[in-house]
Amino acid sequence: MRLLDWITARIMEIRVAPGRSAPSRAPVETGQRALGPPPPSAAADDPRRRNWTMRAGWLIDGSGGPIRPNVRLKIREGTFHAIEDAHAPSAGPSETTPDGDLDFSACTVLPGLIDCHVHLAMAGSVDETLRTRLRQAPAEVVLRTIQENLREYLRHGVVAVRDGGGARGNALRFSKGVQGRAAQPVRVFAAGRAWHGAGRYGRRIGRPPLAGKSLAASILTDDSPCDLVKVVNSGVNSLSEFGRRTAPQFSLEEMTAAAQAARRRGLHMMVHANGEEPVRIAVLAGCRSVEHGFFMGPENLARMAEKAVFWVPTVVPLQAYAEHLAQTDRRSAVARRTVAHQLDQLRQARRLNVPVALGTDAGSPGVDHGPAVVAEMKLLMAAGFSLPEAVRCASFHGAILTGSNFGRVAEGRPATFLVVPGGPSELPDSIRRIKAVYVDGRPVVTAG
Repeated sequence: MRLLDWITARIMEIRVAPGRSAPSRAPVETGQRALGPPPPSAAADDPRRRNWTMRAGWLIDGSGGPIRPNVRLKIREGTFHAIEDAHAPSAGPSETTPDGDLDFSACTVLPGLIDCHVHLAMAGSVDETLRTRLRQAPAEVVLRTIQENLREYLRHGVVAVRDGGGARGNALRFSKGVQGRAAQPVRVFAAGRAWHGAGRYGRRIGRPPLAGKSLAASILTDDSPCDLVKVVNSGVNSLSEFGRRTAPQFSLEEMTAAAQAARRRGLHMMVHANGEEPVRIAVLAGCRSVEHGFFMGPENLARMAEKAVFWVPTVVPLQAYAEHLAQTDRRSAVARRTVAHQLDQLRQARRLNVPVALGTDAGSPGVDHGPAVVAEMKLLMAAGFSLPEAVRCASFHGAILTGSNFGRVAEGRPATFLVVPGGPSELPDSIRRIKAVYVDGRPVVTAG
């Protein structure tokens, strides 16, 4: 059933039987299965589950360093206890070696991935009818959509996402509600509803400051249990005029006060900003990350490197526009030029050691939750990032940005990782064919 048909059917069910509980939805057939409760032989107190060993043909540990071949990983109580060289030959096609190791010697192991910019309550469809219906759909329908989007992330090795906001705050409601807390392997860090200037871009992902209050006062007044604060400080990229900039939505004084207000609440501030001045204000104000950052220029990149401000470049939405618009459409050419310019800025960022975290802006037209991570990794590599560096952007840097202790395959860290078939040369495409995903040493997805 297409997502559009499912949304329509669910709306009709709710209208006909408003008191009826939601039926379970059959999982999408993908050649993988999400694991339910473990079998008795692998119960939670079974030592074989708490303590086990595996062999990997190759390891990309998330540090950005060299790829390690032939590695043995020992997992104890859900963490990596030891990572050692394993030069013994493969045991062949069986899943375990003669000494009892789980055998992934024909596979590559890498950290669980993190998408640092998503919109869980939105669909990646280019069908505007569907997008409109989803924006207007009852909360039950939206929450079920969020669940399906998270399942797609897990199928692509993503174990955490950072949601950049929605007008109704549904992703935050989900993550803090029963659905998000109950056996949900993918961690959701949600901004709730973003803040934007009155009458400016941002209505579909947030709200303006409260009547009679400043941006900072509004942030302090907000009592939502958000994990971060999202502020929109520019417009979106133009598809009709290459490089067109928009004015900042807030002044440096307003943004500085907003960042201070966020810190008083114990939160970081992520800022949507394109163009030199909106990004300059965001960086000088003390934001934790710049989202998008198109046409920000070399001076801002240097500032971000100096202040260790993260950049989440979200290139894939513009690539999607370029691919879905007719090649004769002038907007397609503008989108292609914009992608090329963003890749050039990424080359500069790499030379300057700007911390880059992968984010896809999934939920934008043509940007599907899950698969877009592969596309964004390819774009990072097209900009000169090596495979280990691209993995670091998609794992360890995301972990730092979200304050998580996973994101690296290293001794003492949680055994949260994915296994993909084949060697490093098949990455990142092999992420679409995941063999297994483990969270805290427990398998949550296996091929089957």
